[in-house]
Amino acid sequence: MVDVRIRADRRRRWTINGRPCPEVEGCEDVDLNFSPSTNSLPIRRLSLAVGERAAVRAAWLRFPDFTLHRLAQEYHRRSRTSYRYSSASGFSTVVAVNGAGLVIRYGRLWKAVT
Repeated sequence: MVDVRIRADRRRRWTINGRPCPEVEGCEDVDLNFSPSTNSLPIRRLSLAVGERAAVRAAWLRFPDFTLHRLAQEYHRRSRTSYRYSSASGFSTVVAVNGAGLVIRYGRLWKAVT
């Protein structure tokens, strides 16, 4: 069984399993390495207009070691339901969302079951 507890306060100070994690201090969002659904968090928070771009600092929970790392990301809204996502790790893909801004497709790697 895996039990990981991630918290961030209003000052964007993060803890993992109760221990401070200063390397991700200031990050706005959490990104779970094993689930593209967490891309919904910045997409909904940013509310970008079509054509707009925004940089995000994410606290990236890596799998399988379950450690938090800072990861610079960018979202570029291409259409009403499509974003280009890229990260400092060198990864880039197209993310499709539904009308509520929830991720329903993550390139060819992941698709939500409805």
